[in-house]
Amino acid sequence: MADSKKVAEVLRKIAQAVEQEKDALTALDRAIGDGDHGINLARGFGAVAARLDEAANASVGAILKMAGMTLVSTVGGASGPLYGTAFLKAGAAVGEKTEMDSNDFIRAFDAAIAGIAMRGKAQQGEKTMLDALIPALNALREDPDFANGLRRAVKAAEAGVEYTKTILATKGRASYLGNRSIGHADPGAASSLLILQVIAQEVLG
Repeated sequence: MADSKKVAEVLRKIAQAVEQEKDALTALDRAIGDGDHGINLARGFGAVAARLDEAANASVGAILKMAGMTLVSTVGGASGPLYGTAFLKAGAAVGEKTEMDSNDFIRAFDAAIAGIAMRGKAQQGEKTMLDALIPALNALREDPDFANGLRRAVKAAEAGVEYTKTILATKGRASYLGNRSIGHADPGAASSLLILQVIAQEVLG
C-alpha cells in the first residue's frame, strides 16, 4: 500500500492541507474552544514536514513516531498530546517495516484511536475527534475491498463531524458551554476528517 517514501509524502500533504484549512479549523474552535486549533495544528504539522528529509531512509514506524514526538512538542492545547499519541501508537503498531499493507494500516489506525481514547479519557458520543475516527475505522474494517473501505471511511468520518453538531460536549473547554456547544462541529473531528481525506486521496490517487 505504501512505503516509507509514500508515508513521508502523505505527511507533507497533510501539513499543506492543515495550513490551507487552519483558519476554518480555528473558526470552529473559536465557537466552542480556545480558538487556536487550526493555528496550533498547522504549526505542528509544519514542524513535522520540516523534519521529513532527515527521516527519508527510516522505517514507516520511525517516521510515524517522529511525527508523533514532533506534534507533542510543538502543538499547544489538547490536540498536541492527542494527535501526538495517535501517531506514536500508530508507529509502534507498524514497527520497523519499510512498507505497510492494508492490514498494517488498519492495525495502525486502530492503535491510534486507542491512544487518543486513552490519552483523552474519552469515548464515542462525547463530541470529540473519536466521533469521526471510530465510525471511519468501523467502515474500513467492514469492507473486504480496502480502496472501497477507505472511501467509506471518509464518508463515515464526514457523517461523524455532522453528528458532533447535534450533541453536547462533555470533554475539554467545549464542555463548559453546556447546551451552547450544540449546533457546532467539534474542531478535532473536523481536523481528523481532513487528515483522513488527504490519506484517502494519496492512497487512492
